[in-house]
Formats: sequence, C-alpha cells, structure tokens
Amino acid sequence: MSLDLPQGMQINAPLHPRFEQILSREALELVAKLHRAFEPRRQELLKARVARQARIDAGELPGFLPETKAIREGDWKVAPLPKALECRRVEITGPVERKMIINAFNSGADSYMTDFEDSNSPNWYNQIQGQVNLFDAIRRRIDFTAENGKEYKLNDKIATLQVRPRGWHLDEKHVLVDGARVSGGIFDFALFFFHNAREQIARGAGPFFYLPKMESHLEARLWNDLFVMAQDALGIPQGTIKATVLVETILATFEMEEILFELREHSAGLNAGRWDYIFSCIKKFKKNKDFCLANRGAITMEVPFMRSYALALVQACHKRGAPAMGGMSALIPIKNDPVANEKALAGIRHDKTRDANDGYDGGWVAHPGLVPIAMEEFVKVLGDKPNQWGKRVEGSYGPKDWLNFQPEQPITEAGVRNNINVGIHYLGSWFAGNGCVPIHNLMEDAATAEISRSQIWQWVVSPKGKLDDGRKVTAEMVRALIPEELAKVKAVVSAQGEATATYDQAAKIFEEMSLSDNFPEFLTLPLYEAMD
Repeated sequence: MSLDLPQGMQINAPLHPRFEQILSREALELVAKLHRAFEPRRQELLKARVARQARIDAGELPGFLPETKAIREGDWKVAPLPKALECRRVEITGPVERKMIINAFNSGADSYMTDFEDSNSPNWYNQIQGQVNLFDAIRRRIDFTAENGKEYKLNDKIATLQVRPRGWHLDEKHVLVDGARVSGGIFDFALFFFHNAREQIARGAGPFFYLPKMESHLEARLWNDLFVMAQDALGIPQGTIKATVLVETILATFEMEEILFELREHSAGLNAGRWDYIFSCIKKFKKNKDFCLANRGAITMEVPFMRSYALALVQACHKRGAPAMGGMSALIPIKNDPVANEKALAGIRHDKTRDANDGYDGGWVAHPGLVPIAMEEFVKVLGDKPNQWGKRVEGSYGPKDWLNFQPEQPITEAGVRNNINVGIHYLGSWFAGNGCVPIHNLMEDAATAEISRSQIWQWVVSPKGKLDDGRKVTAEMVRALIPEELAKVKAVVSAQGEATATYDQAAKIFEEMSLSDNFPEFLTLPLYEAMD
C-alpha cells in the first residue's frame, strides 16, 4: 500500500486498511495548503505564549486588553446559528473509538463532541482510524461487534456531531510539509473537513467543531482565517463552519468577548472547560509564592475563582447572542455499589442543576448513563425551550474575581497520594492507547492528569505546600510515595485482566515531570514524542 503524496509532503507512519482513503492526495493537498498558509503564524503565537508566561513568572498579572476595549464595549452579535445547534441541553463527549462513537450518537444527548484531543491517546493509528470511523458514522455505515458477540449500530435518531481537533501546541509528528511538522489541529481539521463537510451539509447538520486550549483572541483569529480558506478551497459558503471555543485557560477568560468577535461568522459559543482551566491557573502562576491550591477535590465549581469564571462566561455569550455550554463533571455511574452510585448521580444532578439555573444552555457528560439525569435538570429550567440565550447574568467580573485563588487548604497525604496514583494510572493507559480512563469512579483524561502532576510540582515548590499535619511536601516525600502508588495501580490494572507493562514507564515520566526544576508546559508533549 502506498500513497500519492503532494509535492513537499512526507508521511513516516504505517498504513492500515482504509488509511489510504483518508490520506488521499486531495485531502492531503488541503493539509499542505493550510499548513503553508498558517504555520508561520502558529509558531509566532506559540512564541507569544512563552513570552507572556515569562512576564507572568516575573510578576505581571493579566488584565483586560486596552487595545480591544472597543470590541468589549461595541454593539455586535455572532452570526445566526443553524437549527442543528439551537438545542444542546446535553452534550456527550468521548474519543474517536468505534464503539464509543456509536454509543455516544445513540445516547439520547442532543450533541456529541467526538474528540481527537484530551480524551484520545493520539497515536497514529487512533488518529487515522478515528477519521475512518467518523467517515462511516456520518454516512450511517458504522457498526461494531464486541468480543462477546454484541452488535452496535446507529439508531434512527442520533446526536448532532461536533469534532474537537488537537490544540495549537500539538504537532502531528508523522507528517512533514517542506521538512516541517504539520500542526495536529490543522491535520485533524483538514482531513475531517475535506471528507465530510459536503456530506454533513447535505444531511443538514455540520460541519461543527470544538476548539481547545486557546489563550488569546489572536489564536481564535488564526482558526477563523483558516476556516475562511478551507471553505473557499472546497467551494463551501462562508459561515457554514460553526465552532465552539473551550475556555480552558485563565488567559482566555480575559478575552472571551474578543474570542467570540474574532469567530463571529463561525461562532457557536463558548464552553467552560473546567479541568484544563484549573490546570491553567496552576501552570500560569506556578512561580507566585502566594499561590497554592488545596487538594483537587476541594476545587469545585463553587469556589470563588471558578464560580466567577463560570458566570462571566454565560454573561459574555448571551450578551453576544451565543450559546454558553457548561463543562464536564468527572463523575460516572458506579456498578456494583448502589450507595456510591447514588452519591455519584446526586453529584451529577447538583452540577447540572447549578449550570441550568446559572443560565447555561447545556452541559457535558462523559457517559451515556448520565444523559437522562443531565437532560432532566436542564428541562426543569428550560421547559420546552431549546436554550436560554435570552437570559442575562447580572454583575461585573474581572481580575479581582478570577485571580482570587482559594482555597489553599486542605492539602493532605491522601491528596498527594491520589494525584500520584491518578497520574501514573492515566499515563500508563495513555501509553497503551487509551486516553479516557475511569479511575476511582471518576472519568479521567489528559486535563485531570495535568492537574495531578502540576499540583505535586506546586506543592513541592510553594512555601504553602504543607500537609494538614504540618509536614512540608518535598521531592523526597513524593519519590517515596511513587513506588507505593505504582504497586497499587498495577494491582488494580492486573485485577482487571490488563497488561501492566506501560506503568513503570508512566511512573518514571510522572516523577520527572512532577519534580523537574523547570515546569514542563504540557504533559502530552514529551509523552507524544515517546509514543509510536
């Protein structure tokens, strides 16, 4: 099997059945066209992130941009949305694995965000097989037969599809154009868009996207310009693409209206990406001696800095005629433990009740079994209305609210151990090809793994990183606990009948990234280099 590659392109990866269908010359020409047009700007924006971080490390605090004041104060709205995106009361998310795709489409959710990013381990096979799976699903040709003989097929009524490509910081290392790696996001977007946009338009629902990890309106402008070129390249009317931006970095919070403005012809609103947001706060202020967050479990959506961010997002969206989407509770149904299951379901209910009453138009779940509860809570507030775009949030939010990082305590040995355990377990699964992992009755992905290792780093470095019994969290303490937690992880994985070969490497990388002198910006960057 060989590919007909555009001039200047190299692909250094194996070809599995049907990969040549996705990696067609025409589709790869779109990848190359977008790469050549926008890669210099992507690199400039990534350098701007580094420069901004250096200023924050030196003590600069973020604030509203003076140069975009006219946008914040201007009278404008995003472009009207297609009917397929008017009702998004419950959105389910998950990786681009074949069985997951079918279950998510059939879940009863209004919308399904299929994920090439945080809940997907981005090895070559997963990325291209995911494109094959979506190609089939959009044409309603997808099926799956499990080892036990159970068959999975699409229902007549399915959720509206939205696709999350990788963020601007991630490369696709297997594909080079003119000797340089292509952006993982451009690669994911271009292949999906080329093969499916016209088909989705004919079927009345798409192409729709979710955009992750942005830190500024200039990064949103880059996506918008890319959308314009891609639509022109395929002869598709401008504004057909619609994209929801995940506000999952604290810097993006200061530019929410500007991000909506940049994407206004293509905007489908904003989503409160809470787990990456917490990680972003830790990462951005890691050298601030006054900044130190408590155990992960204590950082809920009710603490002041998270509460104000959530309300400000609804405010910004509804002011501009855009949907506001609530984020993900990590809770999942718990089999074989009715008491724990009831507690988890009550937590989901509480989460969605709060979001619906705050004005959100919908919220995320990670498991089909949670769709009915989430739907019930949004219907209680919305009734038969598809959304509550007209609801306004009163109040004024800004730096004093978003930078009020509390609580600082408790930090406990159990919290330290939990972070180590989750980090090792997730990384081991990630290396084995699974990017969405139930651990301790929570659905963990790259974002929650990032919190785990970044909190360990912060507690070691910060003078405030002390346990509730007075002990300082130190590198020596962490190194002593890692083997103990590794043994627990291996015991759990082994009891599930899974191989444990990847977990020693996972523990080694977790230790390196949690205790290194210089904080690694993203866990996934060195991990990706280490995988096939």
